[in-house]
Amino acid sequence: MILEIATFDIKENAQTAFMEAFQEAQLVVSKAKGFVGLECQHCIEIPTKFVVLIHWETLEDHTIGFRESPLFTQWRALLSPHFQNPPVAEHFQTINKTEFTNEKSN
Repeated sequence: MILEIATFDIKENAQTAFMEAFQEAQLVVSKAKGFVGLECQHCIEIPTKFVVLIHWETLEDHTIGFRESPLFTQWRALLSPHFQNPPVAEHFQTINKTEFTNEKSN
């Protein structure tokens, strides 16, 4: 599985409009072959910054299957009016994963 991390720099005072557009955009990307799931994070220190974490089955599912499809055109049409700068997308592969539990003793 591949993790795409996309960083979005949104226009000043356009955060609410971006979040509303993102609700529709996530339905678009969810139809793509190889899409596994996504999570959107809003930066506390920089209110115009968002990070979207998208899991894909393969790198090509994103870079070719989605990016070269009409779904990508729809995705960009919904989100790009709110961009201050073009988004930056990078891809990551898990090399180690550890989960911790916080068990409290009674």
